[in-house]
Amino acid sequence: MPLAVVAVGGNSLVKDKDHQSIPDQYDAVVETVKHITGMIEKGWDVIITHGNGPQVGFILRRSELGEEHENIHRVPLDSCGADTQGAIGYIFQQVLKNEFNRRNINREAATIVTRVLVDKSDDAFKNPSKPIGSFMDKDEADRRKSEDGWDVVEDAGRGYRRVVPSPIPKKIIEEGAIELLAKNGYTVIAVGGGGIPVYKREDGIIAGIEAVIDKDAASSLLATTIKADLFLVSTAVDKVCLNFGKPQQEDLDSIDVATAKKYIKEGHFAPGSMLPKMKSAIRYLENGGKKAIITSPEAITDSLEGKNGTIITP
Repeated sequence: MPLAVVAVGGNSLVKDKDHQSIPDQYDAVVETVKHITGMIEKGWDVIITHGNGPQVGFILRRSELGEEHENIHRVPLDSCGADTQGAIGYIFQQVLKNEFNRRNINREAATIVTRVLVDKSDDAFKNPSKPIGSFMDKDEADRRKSEDGWDVVEDAGRGYRRVVPSPIPKKIIEEGAIELLAKNGYTVIAVGGGGIPVYKREDGIIAGIEAVIDKDAASSLLATTIKADLFLVSTAVDKVCLNFGKPQQEDLDSIDVATAKKYIKEGHFAPGSMLPKMKSAIRYLENGGKKAIITSPEAITDSLEGKNGTIITP
């Protein structure tokens, strides 16, 4: 059976500020899983990866409040990643199995808590840039910088936020287990939130580190290393667009890597939105991948048949 890595976007978990609760997240996953199960019915083995930004933010805020008011220990960022992988994986497992049962599909789902190796000498550790956690006023930001050693930046007039490094993923440590389960009939949930960042110390010990790995970059690396037949990025739009949101907006149906690079150079894709998805698709294809698709959950089935989505080829 062909193997696909499907990177689920954050909008498939927390749709907006009014739908953030666990039941809300469960309902959101129900909708996405219907379309992923359609892939499985068509003969695909699937590995699902996902974001975790809002969920990590919630844990950090609870940790800060608990530390301040109840003298409860702080939760390190790598542990936050592990917590969210388990909690979000649980939701996906529940929803997938219920959908399998509804469609009489004899299949199981399993979550792999996934570590991703990074290089501590990565330039990202010298220039932290990934905002995490809640907003702060200037007094709290100054206190956190002084007492906790946080890197803090002002965020577009909305307040101050902590920033952490976002290093390049080097190796998916659990890739062997993920591939083994996927190729033996399991639908696997893995590399949640880009994986738990870890590094190898000089004495050979693997240790967690305060950082956030881009989910699409880690998903692309996984798709590359296990030689997946398809890398599919699920996002909020059916197709990638040129001049997005402008009168001259143009949908992209099918492009090759060279054309994608040309559009990136021309500045068509937003850094915090479509750009990392395009770069991850290109990276997968340049390292032996066969086909990448960027589309919405609702358009997954049609995209597999070439009727929707943006298809990117080598």
